[in-house]
Amino acid sequence: MSRPITLAIDTAAPRLQLGLCRADGTSDCIVDDIAKGHAEILFGRLDVLMARNGVTYADIARIAVTTGPGSFTGLRIGLSAARGLGVARAIPVLGIPSLLALSLSVASGKVNVLLDARRDEAYFEAFPAPGIVGAGPRLVPLSDAQQSVDPKATLITSPFVDIEAMARFAAAADPTDFPPHASYVRDADAKPQDASRIPRRQS
Repeated sequence: MSRPITLAIDTAAPRLQLGLCRADGTSDCIVDDIAKGHAEILFGRLDVLMARNGVTYADIARIAVTTGPGSFTGLRIGLSAARGLGVARAIPVLGIPSLLALSLSVASGKVNVLLDARRDEAYFEAFPAPGIVGAGPRLVPLSDAQQSVDPKATLITSPFVDIEAMARFAAAADPTDFPPHASYVRDADAKPQDASRIPRRQS
């Protein structure tokens, strides 16, 4: 059965990942280890990926992007690129939660995803099976997350998704189940200045 040609984008971690699921269900990807500068190279790398697969923008039928938790700046870059392409092409954009995307690297069985969130905290989610939505990601003390790990589940601690698996998953998923909205889980560190803290120019 033919699948919609699907582009997957992940910029939530210090890596640019682009995946492509072809109509026959096979896939390809480009991965660049890069902590910053995703926006500067994203479309150039996408051109390379499409060219070597004989695909143009007109062929892409849907787009998937990781929604976090992850880098605040990275998430905004990926979401902006995906939404922009979606609007330009009038095609569905799926927002795949990052921990759910990580679960897709496992073939079957229970999956626990535990990511170091720093400050002795962790993002944690338990999945009954790869790609099956769990209770949602939680930000908890690292020790609590470690104690919550199911010994019968596959444990994932790497922040890097299998971008080809994500593209294949998105090609078969219902777009209405995955709105493309950021899921930071933790609030931003930056706080808006109040009037008392805004420096005033001396007259």
